Amino acid sequence: MAGREIEIGATEDFPVGVFRILELAGHSVGVIRLVDGSIHALRNHCPHKGAPVCRGIVGGTWPPSEPGELAYTQAGEVLICPWHGYEYDIRTGRELFRDIPTVLRKFPVRVADGRVLVTI
Repeated sequence: MAGREIEIGATEDFPVGVFRILELAGHSVGVIRLVDGSIHALRNHCPHKGAPVCRGIVGGTWPPSEPGELAYTQAGEVLICPWHGYEYDIRTGRELFRDIPTVLRKFPVRVADGRVLVTI
């Protein structure tokens, strides 16, 4: 079954680094624009325990490292679940640093003539 494309606004309606949560075709969807201008739409539901994940913190992460090394990466590209702190890569929806990661549901997004369209 083909998805339904829904126009949700202009690119400038989506500030960098901040989720806008919308109800689209019966789904709560968080839409965010990253620093590079890419726009991503994620289901606002954490697969771990059902938290409204898009209400979490957007930041970066401290990946596992060797003793004496410390690196902060993916600034502005990681969503941290507000209930249990699980970290998700906004670009892929994949949970970080787990052997068998959970994955946030992503919806296809495209921009046409400055308008943002999400396929549900």
